Amino acid sequence: MTDVLAGPTNAGRVALGVLRTMRPRQWVKNVVVLAAPFAAGHISNPSVLRAVLVAFVVFCLAASGIYLINDAKDVAADRAHPTKRNRPVAAGIVPVPVAIAVGTVLLLGAVGLSFTQDWQLAVVIGVYEAVQLGYCFGLKHEPVIDLCIVASGFLLRAIAGGVAANLVLSQWFLLTTAFGSLFMVSGKRYAEVQLFERTGAEIRSSLRKYSASYLRFVWATSVAVVIATYGQWAFQLNEQFRSVWAEISIVPFVIALLRYAVDVDGGNAGEPEDIVLRDRVLQILGVCWVVTLGLAFY
Repeated sequence: MTDVLAGPTNAGRVALGVLRTMRPRQWVKNVVVLAAPFAAGHISNPSVLRAVLVAFVVFCLAASGIYLINDAKDVAADRAHPTKRNRPVAAGIVPVPVAIAVGTVLLLGAVGLSFTQDWQLAVVIGVYEAVQLGYCFGLKHEPVIDLCIVASGFLLRAIAGGVAANLVLSQWFLLTTAFGSLFMVSGKRYAEVQLFERTGAEIRSSLRKYSASYLRFVWATSVAVVIATYGQWAFQLNEQFRSVWAEISIVPFVIALLRYAVDVDGGNAGEPEDIVLRDRVLQILGVCWVVTLGLAFY
C-alpha cells in the first residue's frame, strides 16, 4: 500500500519540478512579440493578435525547452553552486533523462506549432533554438559572443511577432530592438560585475572575463546607437502616419533610457524587471511613451 501511494506522489514532485525548471516567470519576456504589431499600428487587428498569440506560445515552449536542456547539461556545476543547487534537476527532483526528454519535446513542439501559423515563424524559432542550444553547449563561455546571443533572443522575439502576422519590419525598428537588447544585457552584466567587485558575491564564470569598464563601454555605446536609430524610426513613422506624435515620442523614450542608465551606472540593474516595477518615474515615462506612439498610430 505504501509503494502504491508513493508512486503518484513522486510523479507529482517530478512534474512540479519540471514546471519549475520551465521557468514560467520568464515567459513575460515573450511579450516582446507584441512589439512589431504595435510598432506597425496593427495591434488592434484581431487576426494579427491571433497570429502573435501563436508566436507567444511558441516562444514559451522553446524557451522552457532550452531551460530544461541547459539545467540538464549544467547539472554538475549547478550542484556545486550555493543557490543553483536548489534547482529541481540539480537537486535530483527531476532526473536528467526526464529533463532532456521533456526539453526535446518542447523544442520540437515549438517548431511544429509555428508551422501551423507561418513557415517563416518556424524559421525564426528554429534559428532561436539553434543559437540558444549553442549557448548552452559552450558559447556561454565565450566573451562578447555570450552577450550577443542573449541579446539576439529579444531581437528574434520581435522579428517573430512581425513574421507571424506578415508585417513588414522597419530596419530602424530592428536596429533599435537589437541595440536596446544589448544595452539591457550588458547593463545587467555590468551590475553583476559591480556587485562582485564591491562584495565578492558569487558570479557566473563567464563574467570573470569582463571588466566593469569594458561592460560600461558596451552599454554606453549601445544606448547611443539606440537613441540614434529610434530617432530615425520616429521620423520614418511621421512620414508614414503624418503625425507629429511619433517625433514627440522621442522625448519620453530618451528620458526613460537616461533614467534607466542611472541604475545601470550604479550597479543596480541586475534584474531589469525589478527596476521597472520599482521605479515610478520610469513607469510614468513608459506610459507617456506608449501614449505618444498610440496617438501617432491611431
